Amino acid sequence: MLFVGCGGAVRRGRDFSEDVLRSWGWLPAAGDEERAVAEDVLLMVSELVTNACLHAPGGPRELRLRWDGLRLRVEVSDGSPEMPTLRPVGPGRPGGHGLRVVHTLAGAWGSTPEDGGKQVWLEVPSPLTGRY
Repeated sequence: MLFVGCGGAVRRGRDFSEDVLRSWGWLPAAGDEERAVAEDVLLMVSELVTNACLHAPGGPRELRLRWDGLRLRVEVSDGSPEMPTLRPVGPGRPGGHGLRVVHTLAGAWGSTPEDGGKQVWLEVPSPLTGRY
């Protein structure tokens, strides 16, 4: 999915991701665990797109989802070469929670340089392993 600016970007990213998860059979979820994983993915997509809107000139460029049957990879690219870092959070300190959510929920996450900016990615194990 390509983005043009930040207006409505988070909603569009979530809607796109939900449609993709439905096409792959992740939604509607068969059980509580599968539902929780799909909801976590949608939350993490929202966080990555939000971070691109807040910290990159022009906001996110592209959202990609890839699933190989064993794991899902979510990638959000933007025009800022500055790599994300976990910031300290605490009472009275606004922000800094989004990447911590990703750090907690994703099986792995990171960032790589891409076309003068960066790609921030996350991976989660498939809740459908053995069922696809």
